[in-house]
Amino acid sequence: MALHLFETNLKARDDAALGRFWAEALGWRVAGEGSGATSVKPLGPAWPDAAAVRVDVVAVPDPETVNYRAHMELATTSAAHHAELVARLEELGATPADVARGDLPRTVLADPEGNVFCVQEPGETYRGTGPIAAVVVDCANPRAMARFWGEAMDWKLHEATDDHALLRSATGVGPCLEFVRTPHLKVTRHRLHLDLAPYPFESDGQVAEAARLEALGATPADAGRGDFPWKILTDPEGNEFCVLGPA
Repeated sequence: MALHLFETNLKARDDAALGRFWAEALGWRVAGEGSGATSVKPLGPAWPDAAAVRVDVVAVPDPETVNYRAHMELATTSAAHHAELVARLEELGATPADVARGDLPRTVLADPEGNVFCVQEPGETYRGTGPIAAVVVDCANPRAMARFWGEAMDWKLHEATDDHALLRSATGVGPCLEFVRTPHLKVTRHRLHLDLAPYPFESDGQVAEAARLEALGATPADAGRGDFPWKILTDPEGNEFCVLGPA
């Protein structure tokens, strides 16, 4: 039994419109639309290839604009590619975001619903990730978060300091998962979270994996929130994520 990063889950007012934006932004396709959820998938490899992590855009009544604790960062392969991608994203409806992120090699934008994301300048760390270079989580303790998530998904630790930690699938493909120490963390509803899935899908896999994650330090978070076919948990710093069940 193992857990895979299945998708990034993004809340929206209009899931279909935002799904179309992200499909064009990533060069992917809208694979499913309806019932308040739009799935955006790569054109090529099929899950569970780590490079095939999808984006699931889900409509909710009030996805208020907040200071996010998790966001996506997009990869580029050259300075020219970086400039071209930023220009194309702005043509699709992205806008420059006035967010203080220090003197970092990236351009900060917001999608049409105000979700902040970044376009990175090219670098060796993100070679071979596909269009999503990383999911970045603001946190208080990067080392502790990397330990939890590394054990949760059996991902390899590539860097760990008091200020920054980076994990990547042992297969060496697909997006990185990064943790950045951030003072004055906001307590907010997160508009982006991770969905994990047991592989292979077995009837008892979800229950077994949720129990394993709780032993690592996760906390159940689905009390009183409906009878969902997924398990809602929080990591040691309170970030929600889900463990999916059989399709």
